[in-house]
Amino acid sequence: MKPAVVYPVLATAFLLFLTFSPKPQKGHHGYLRLGHGLNRKHAQFDPLVEKWERSHMEEGWNENEHNLEQYLNSSAPDWESNPFSGVIVDEDPEEYFSEKGQININGRLLVLFPWLDRSPKDGFLSLEELEAWNVWRATNRLNERTLRKMLEHDKDRNHAITFDEYLPHLSDDTSRDITDKTHGQAGWWKEQFLNADVDGNSRLNFTEFNDFLHPEESNNEKIQLWLVKEKIQGMDNDKDGKLNFIEFHDRAYDIYKNYIEFENDGDDLPSAEEKFAELDMNMDKYLTVEELRPLTHHLNPGELSYAKYYTKYLIQQADDDRDGKLTLDEMLNHPHIFYSTVVQDSEFEDDDDLHDELR
Repeated sequence: MKPAVVYPVLATAFLLFLTFSPKPQKGHHGYLRLGHGLNRKHAQFDPLVEKWERSHMEEGWNENEHNLEQYLNSSAPDWESNPFSGVIVDEDPEEYFSEKGQININGRLLVLFPWLDRSPKDGFLSLEELEAWNVWRATNRLNERTLRKMLEHDKDRNHAITFDEYLPHLSDDTSRDITDKTHGQAGWWKEQFLNADVDGNSRLNFTEFNDFLHPEESNNEKIQLWLVKEKIQGMDNDKDGKLNFIEFHDRAYDIYKNYIEFENDGDDLPSAEEKFAELDMNMDKYLTVEELRPLTHHLNPGELSYAKYYTKYLIQQADDDRDGKLTLDEMLNHPHIFYSTVVQDSEFEDDDDLHDELR
């Protein structure tokens, strides 16, 4: 697929997820100023930026971090070990930030690049190397958000969450109708909770609670089927619980096509007829929720999916010589791509004239 086609596809995927400045920054002398990024839904490329933002913008940050660390040490959640063990992320942010909130981009990229360039260590960042970093950052962000929610709702500090602890106003002991599975109602939440409760003990451990909070990231079969069922409700015009070809073609296929075009650079894209036939295992001319399950992560892309799309975006935007990988110089030439909340008024050369604004 040519860039002219790829970029609109990616723009659609990132419409509600990422915002990038399209213009190169001028006159930054290696420094750019931070914007306000705490409301973003994705992980920062540089963990030190995220740390700085929280320490300066989040009320009670030090106390919150202390409580979270204590809870983390006592709960020892079972998540993946850090594949970037040894990456310097606990440095003092003040070493890279000025009093005016300007970050030394050159200094940070010089520190990070050797850690990202690892398989092999050849002076280039491949798509795979950069994707590994972005997926780890996204995974770490998801784990942290789950931990914070556990700390908030785990009233008895047993490192598990009951339905009553998370949604006390929707518990079985209330007058709410637990059989009402309309979106957002008590039965809807209860079904999601039961899907996540793999061991059936009525409590969600860290892994189960992570799936409950971030179902689009889950590999739990029940959760995936539940997501697909939720997704196709608006596509199922005759409300028979499955999709005929017209329903599939008009809605589901377009969503699938947008993502698969970007993933494969436009190559090997099956037609709607071909994809329908591939999914229709019993050849009855309908697609059930079970048959649509292979499209779960295309119909419901989550933060890990976007981390992968974000990686391809970074390569496309910063790869000046179009060799499919990045050098340190190419990254330094495009700092606004990697530090999307680091902003500067490009009309001014002097640091004193810089001001914060959102892109």
